Amino acid sequence: MGKKFTWILVSVIIVGLLSGCMGGSGKNANSNTGSEEPTPSANKSADGKYADYSAGFPEKVTLELPVYERAFEGWNVTDNYYTRWIQQEFGDKHNVTVKFIPITRSNEVTDYEQLLASHKAPDIIYHYDMPQALAYYGEGVMQELDLDEIAHYAPTYWKTMGDTIKQYGVVDKKNVFFFGERPSLDSFTTLIRKDWVEKVGMKMEDLTSLEKYNELLAKWKEAGLGAGGETLKKNNYTFNYAFRDWPIDEKYRALYSDLGVADLTTADTERYLRNLNYQYNNGLIDKEFYLRDDENKAKAEFVAGKTGTFSFYLSSNTDVITSALKNNPDAEFAVLDAQASVPEGRKPQGRAYWPFGMIMGINYESTEMERAAVWMYLEWMSQPENLFFLQNGVEGENYTLDADGIAVKNADFKGDSVLSQNNNKDYWCLVVETVKYDDPKQMREAYLRSMSPPGYEKLAQDSLAYYDKYAEFRTPDALYSVVLEKVNEYKADLNSLFQELYVKIAIAPESEFDATYEAAKKTYLDAGYQEILDEKQAAIDAGNYK
Repeated sequence: MGKKFTWILVSVIIVGLLSGCMGGSGKNANSNTGSEEPTPSANKSADGKYADYSAGFPEKVTLELPVYERAFEGWNVTDNYYTRWIQQEFGDKHNVTVKFIPITRSNEVTDYEQLLASHKAPDIIYHYDMPQALAYYGEGVMQELDLDEIAHYAPTYWKTMGDTIKQYGVVDKKNVFFFGERPSLDSFTTLIRKDWVEKVGMKMEDLTSLEKYNELLAKWKEAGLGAGGETLKKNNYTFNYAFRDWPIDEKYRALYSDLGVADLTTADTERYLRNLNYQYNNGLIDKEFYLRDDENKAKAEFVAGKTGTFSFYLSSNTDVITSALKNNPDAEFAVLDAQASVPEGRKPQGRAYWPFGMIMGINYESTEMERAAVWMYLEWMSQPENLFFLQNGVEGENYTLDADGIAVKNADFKGDSVLSQNNNKDYWCLVVETVKYDDPKQMREAYLRSMSPPGYEKLAQDSLAYYDKYAEFRTPDALYSVVLEKVNEYKADLNSLFQELYVKIAIAPESEFDATYEAAKKTYLDAGYQEILDEKQAAIDAGNYK
């Protein structure tokens, strides 16, 4: 009897442990297992009515929100004028403690995975790119959403994003994702040392192809000026677009385009790598480019006058120009035409954004009230006066309004309410990707100003002009409506392996390029990339993509 009781007890314990493992752990009883109907929500009564939390939650709710940590000098991402203002204006009025969880921008997936593993992840799990968002979903760490609940607690937000959520937020026939708004604008820019261009007898308008750009770099080297800027490719793979055929083949595009998993095996990538190898072996680019694995390291080379190009998101309060001028008082800057990276005879292709910005899901461990607090926070931030304050600061200090009703930034303001170096975007990106005004023309002008460093407004004007000029050659990645398990399984390892292999190819002697590249392709395919291609092809054949 003693032995029999022991085995019964052990069996009960094992069943209990298995139940805990299969159902997840944490605060939420509604985690999405896909096998049962969700249990009734505390936010919704039996008669179908949602609880009214407008006067505050009946008990203290802790709302944990992710915020990108970009290491801006002097900026505390979790405790500053605006986080305290959010607590005062939203948190205190709704009986909510608002807590910001820093996510390192350059290592956000690693940060999230560590937080999820330790059950300390914020209530919102977000990413800018769908493949990674789907990877999180595939790990079972996101709740299935009640769209009526969003519409109830966040009617303003829902009016703007509801159709997008219904169209793009469904995975495996379940409502999973919600989004930030994305107007069709972009501030990503490559600066070039215009004075260097002119010192070697060329003009900006000469840079009409990759061949002309390489010619420029060779002249920089000969003149002892410096090299072209280059960085280690990781986590964001769009490097070979300018080497692709035009017009695109949609199924080919779907198969080989993936921000999270690099393509190493196509003719497009071979053309890209052959040029990179040529640039490296001829001293045209930063010889230690593989050490520039984040924006700040590449920026340091440009600021020091060692490289003549630098790619980044241009904003009005960037310090890259003022820092460069301290070291090089005679420096002049221009925006590099995208055509300068395109081989002759090809088109300046690029990746178009999906019609949404931030991709978000609710942490499977978040309670019903915490989930409601997320919707209420999005609704609060969607109110024009609150969003405007977060984007512009205090009138009379951070900015003044001009005759057109547009905020004119005070570039010299250094007071307590100073904005972060990207205009507080890491807080308001939950609802929109750009500065926002009701009038489209006013909004574009405001966006232009948000990009314009004082005295260098032409840089922003040229950047947007190029963005408009090449719009027809930007195409979006495919959106898969099923989880790509092989992508999730191999992505991290392939990311590291790609860096090792492509750098090896880039720095190989030109005479050894072909052999090095062929060996790398086989290694990469055998390490899981072939399985990813097979899985994607099956999804494409089944029509499980947009």
